[in-house]
Amino acid sequence: MRSLIDIVDLSIEEINDLIDTANDIIENPDKYSEKCQKKKLATLFFEPSTRTRLSFEAAMMELGGNVLGFSAASNSSAAKGESVSDTIRTVCCYADIIAMRHPKEGAPMIASMHSTVPIINAGDGGHNHPTQTLTDLLTIQREKGRFDSLTVGLCGDLKFGRTVHSLIHALSRYENIHFVLISPEELKLPGYIINDILDKKGVSYTVTTSLEKVMPTLDILYMTRVQRERFFNEADYIRLKDSYILNKEKLTTAKTDLCIMHPLPRVNEISVDVDDDPRACYFKQVLYGKFIRMALILKLLEVE
Repeated sequence: MRSLIDIVDLSIEEINDLIDTANDIIENPDKYSEKCQKKKLATLFFEPSTRTRLSFEAAMMELGGNVLGFSAASNSSAAKGESVSDTIRTVCCYADIIAMRHPKEGAPMIASMHSTVPIINAGDGGHNHPTQTLTDLLTIQREKGRFDSLTVGLCGDLKFGRTVHSLIHALSRYENIHFVLISPEELKLPGYIINDILDKKGVSYTVTTSLEKVMPTLDILYMTRVQRERFFNEADYIRLKDSYILNKEKLTTAKTDLCIMHPLPRVNEISVDVDDDPRACYFKQVLYGKFIRMALILKLLEVE
């Protein structure tokens, strides 16, 4: 039995296999429509979610399986004080695989230690979000055709943005990647990621506060929202929430084949006037997320 807690749990070869499977699902959906008959996925979301939870549920349903679970901690026995380990031991009696989101870093790892079925980390605090990273990688592969020799701009909340942290982990394993880290001083990428990943692996990166200055150099622009739920101080959130707003005017200097990504939900960091730009890929990302999660469920359930 195997779980997915961190993107580094997967080798490059395994990521490539998942992407190949996802692409085959896109091309041949009927081939996979009954792969998970009589299998059940439990979605345990102790933190609110729209895309990730519904994506997992849609993925399992399109594989012919069933879904059960809850969408908020208040709808579970966690509201009565039940521990994560007891919740997991209970749900293992009902489901074949579990997708879990939790506001506390490390909770899915604890869950995997007490589980008799595969656990998928669907986001733990500001730490990690491996299935969003797989979604991002499938998007990059389909839109850019490669993972190497790319200049990747990461813009917004780099301090608490778990999707950014996971994507850096993943892309730093490929050749000739240059990251452009765009954020306010208060939301810079944590030092441990710079030291333990970028510097340790010799990955090239630039730190800046100006999106406009670096726009012409970017192959990918990964926008993120400033997350109100990660702030202890409402005044700090209000001061920083509109630090970067991407609009059509700011894209005039961008490459014609720029890939604009966003893990969503957005607030106002991407203007709606960008949505019809052919370079906007964030709603394609949502669709790709369903297919890569289908591939992952098949892999962890060892379904051929």
